[in-house]
Amino acid sequence: MSVAHTQTELMENNNPSEISLDQIMRLLPHRPPMLMVERLINVISGESAVGIKTISDEEWYFQGHFPQKPVMPGVMIIEALAQTAATLAMHSINLYDKEHLVYFMGIDEARFRKMVLPGSILHLEVTRTHRRGNVWRFKGVAKVNGEIVAEAIKTAMISDK
Repeated sequence: MSVAHTQTELMENNNPSEISLDQIMRLLPHRPPMLMVERLINVISGESAVGIKTISDEEWYFQGHFPQKPVMPGVMIIEALAQTAATLAMHSINLYDKEHLVYFMGIDEARFRKMVLPGSILHLEVTRTHRRGNVWRFKGVAKVNGEIVAEAIKTAMISDK
């Protein structure tokens, strides 16, 4: 367990390898409909985590993105991976309830393998590959039913106030 966890966070979350929606909302400024991750599981602070996003047929982007055959836009999958990585980074350095933001600096090697349809559950696997100061780099792989649907390498910076 990371020393970055405070007693309050441990009491709020009986399983320190998970980050709840309430905790995500204390780390990220995103709110629905742009909040693209519901919880994180398998959290290894500073290293890796898996974000979970259930894709309902009521998602706002389905209204205009192929309404007759709704498909989750690839850019939204990348955003969900980015939010998972940002949550992990902010959690890892204990930035709960702070005014810091995580900004994208780059997206590399993005690939889209399969369509994501309503009713899918996205597993957003992120692994830190590099960190220097406030700049983090993550490899992200999005899966549905164990099959890769998208992947990308993301670089982001945690801003000071």
